[in-house]
Amino acid sequence: FSCSHLEEKTQWEHPKSGKRKRVAGDLPYGWEQETDENGQVYFVDHINKRTTYLDPRLAFTVEDNPVKPTTRQKYDGNTTAMEILQGRDLSGKVVIITGANSGIGFETAKSLALHGACVILACRSLARGNDAVQRILGEWHKAKVEAMTLDLASLQSVQHFAEAFKSKNLPLHILICNAGMFGAPWSLTEDGLESTFQVNHLGHFYLVQLLEDVLRQSSPARVVMVSSESHRFSEIKDSSGKLDFSLLSPSKKEYWAMLAYNRSKLCNILFSNELNRRLSPHGVTSNSVHPGNMIYSSIHHNWWVYTLLFILARPFTKSM
Repeated sequence: FSCSHLEEKTQWEHPKSGKRKRVAGDLPYGWEQETDENGQVYFVDHINKRTTYLDPRLAFTVEDNPVKPTTRQKYDGNTTAMEILQGRDLSGKVVIITGANSGIGFETAKSLALHGACVILACRSLARGNDAVQRILGEWHKAKVEAMTLDLASLQSVQHFAEAFKSKNLPLHILICNAGMFGAPWSLTEDGLESTFQVNHLGHFYLVQLLEDVLRQSSPARVVMVSSESHRFSEIKDSSGKLDFSLLSPSKKEYWAMLAYNRSKLCNILFSNELNRRLSPHGVTSNSVHPGNMIYSSIHHNWWVYTLLFILARPFTKSM
């Protein structure tokens, strides 16, 4: 093990393999370097509330001649969001996440904030959004997080959110359209549209349209649509192969909750693909993502049968 005070780097050689590794760069997020009363340097991890005299960068050593593993080798079904982001510096990046006060949205917001990003939690309930902000600040007091009101069941609310965000004069590097509803009984929004369709798709569609200019000005930027593999079990065309608008926002008589969810997820993917085609030449990419089957979140709370199914699937699926 050797230290170079000129280069401010440390290097060590594995006693058996002889492989050399070096430590360089900034401390991982949440860590700070302090000096005790004897002049000894120590390190504080604010996220996990611990103190050590060992440089935490040793855990993030890089091989001098690294052979990069493929993504398939590097990550698996048990990989966490924090592991995916390990070593990434997101300071200066501005992120909006819809439905970020619970579930996958909250874990995403927390993970990005703990890696330095400025994260805006766009939530229907400002009180629940502020609770989520406090939970993230409890893990790292320097996290840059803020809650703002966004109700996707109201196109006027979407418009007000976009205006309020633009008034901050911030860039927008990542927009994650995560909020969604599943298994809900038939109801109409204030805009006269079936709720699952509007909340899962149309509200997000409108939000992206309103923020498109900011995304383009902030390029490279990205949009992420949280969709689902269940989009495969749906159809939005009529018998002649044309788009059937009556299927998108069906009447109460024609409504089935599961099918409405699947159709909204198909719309997410079609929108994401077309958005990427139009905006990628301008430095804005769009991807849709399947977050995992039957993840135990609050999305299934509308009917006890769905809750039972999610409980039974829980031991075999990824945790939040």
